[in-house]
Amino acid sequence: MSLVRQVRTLALPQPLVEIAGLVAVIARRPVGLIGLVGVGAFVVTSYIGPLVVPLTNSVDIANVYRTPSLAHPLGTDFQGRDVLNQIVYGGRDILSVAFLAAFFSTAVAVTFGSLAASSGGKVDTIVVVLADIVLTVPHLIVLIVVAAIFRPEGFLVLALLLASLQWAGLLRQVRAQILSLKEREYVEAARSLDLGLFHVIFREMLPNMASYVSIHFIFAMTGAVYAQVGLIVLGLVPLSGANWGIMLYFAQSQGALYFRDSFWYILSPILAISLFQLSLVALSAGLEDVFNPRLRAG
Repeated sequence: MSLVRQVRTLALPQPLVEIAGLVAVIARRPVGLIGLVGVGAFVVTSYIGPLVVPLTNSVDIANVYRTPSLAHPLGTDFQGRDVLNQIVYGGRDILSVAFLAAFFSTAVAVTFGSLAASSGGKVDTIVVVLADIVLTVPHLIVLIVVAAIFRPEGFLVLALLLASLQWAGLLRQVRAQILSLKEREYVEAARSLDLGLFHVIFREMLPNMASYVSIHFIFAMTGAVYAQVGLIVLGLVPLSGANWGIMLYFAQSQGALYFRDSFWYILSPILAISLFQLSLVALSAGLEDVFNPRLRAG
């Protein structure tokens, strides 16, 4: 009996059985399993870690730029504060902005791409023109200019700003897929039964594009992480709280690059960002089995 079938025979509530089944499918590929474990570890560290690990934010001049030790596994920063403690407390804002930006951009792309392809006419023309405009503008320059002018405060505003430049590519893909799927027999049958446009789009056609949507969501998260860290390092976002981007900003502004013993202070947030991105990409490889019915059945 396969691992997926064993999971489904467990006496668990149905939602937990479905989640366990998805995890079992992803675990078929070592790369997907590594990505799932990595993303889960970052989520637990960033959201549950601050609840159990006390914040140590006091300045200790005697321990500036200490190398890794038992007391400070990742060393200390320019004020003698523990770097590992900052890594634990610095992931929540980064991950929250990345998730919200990916969610907003995916929701806009799926909704308007589906409506444009299904409605046609002027609605389709207007949506496609807007998507083409967003695709042709230089995103980095626009992002820097907008952030410099408006100085977005709060992770929700920053997430909306990042999402406003991420939706166009997926919208074109969703529109193309809807144009292909709306002529299929099962879609015509749903229309003949007068099930409504919402049912036809979101219940009949969109499940066939789950792989497109999920992969875009993951890569939108990776793009949002790099974009927000870049804005923070450039000083275009008000510095409040603690996150990995702020650690890099202070490493640059306080001249940590010129101190030999500051190596771990600079490397730690870079490693955290890189490993989280690598985990997301590895997880996307495992999602192929989830959304491919033939692979999942095997």
